[in-house]
Amino acid sequence: MKNIPDTFDPKPRKFIVWLFVVSSTIMFGGFTSYYLVFAASKGKGHGLVLPDAFIYSSLVIIASSITLILASRALRKLNFSLQRNLLWVTVILAITFGFMQFNAWGSMVKTGATLVGNNAAISFIYIVSGMHLLHIIAGVALIISTLIGSYRNIPLAKSQYRMEIASIFWHFIDILWIYLYVFLLLNR
Repeated sequence: MKNIPDTFDPKPRKFIVWLFVVSSTIMFGGFTSYYLVFAASKGKGHGLVLPDAFIYSSLVIIASSITLILASRALRKLNFSLQRNLLWVTVILAITFGFMQFNAWGSMVKTGATLVGNNAAISFIYIVSGMHLLHIIAGVALIISTLIGSYRNIPLAKSQYRMEIASIFWHFIDILWIYLYVFLLLNR
């Protein structure tokens, strides 16, 4: 068996991530467009005061993007220990975001705003925040992959690629949540 040299070309893989980002943007754009049409036809929005957990989770996800930026900088400076620590903090913040989303849903249920009820606009909040949470899980998987790679002896190019892919996806999720939260605030 011949030794095949390790030729790593990140461009095709990076294209797939960008394709996923674009398709997710279209999906969430479709959700919010549907909501606008639905609300216009009914003459009302969801009518809720959104739980405080949504604003706090927004701050947490912004903080997680900052720690991921700092982790990328640490990798560029070849400070692998700092990169690992910042990736761990990012994962913890991401998990915290998820718990805060569940907390927000619990607060909504306590007020009588349930997923299945007589107000489809309220159901929309659960649907879009739930779909976003699925994206968070995928983002955490990418960050964990980057974290695992930082502990292994992989080529620097692959480590940088993992960091870049995780960053692209995570910052997209961050921006997406801010958009969704502001959208929900403005369309009550």
